[in-house]
Amino acid sequence: RRDAGCAVLAAVLLAAVALGGATLLMKKGTRLHRLFGRTWVALMLGAAIISFWIRRNGDFSPIHLLSIAVIVGVSMAIYAVMRGNIRAHRRGMMATYISLVIAGAFTLLPQRRLGYLVWHSVGLI
Repeated sequence: RRDAGCAVLAAVLLAAVALGGATLLMKKGTRLHRLFGRTWVALMLGAAIISFWIRRNGDFSPIHLLSIAVIVGVSMAIYAVMRGNIRAHRRGMMATYISLVIAGAFTLLPQRRLGYLVWHSVGLI
């Protein structure tokens, strides 16, 4: 069950990395930017929620603090753009995306469960 949760989380996060990167690179304020951004927010919030069902020995780990930070950060960035504060929106989304990439890198370390599954599945460990 935990491996299935890890696989779903990995798929959601990989999609979020790709879509988030594309969104950050495209022209801002366009309909496509907003569509990609809304989809990215859904992926990020979904990943944060999914992560609460993946625990080590039934306990939360420090990585779950990042899930809380994602929920708060994305919510604040959405609030900022709704208020017309584009600068705060940009900073919030950029910080959340960078956090995603950093957390993903640490999650893929071979000694972590998800990292082990990924590297084992491609035959590297």
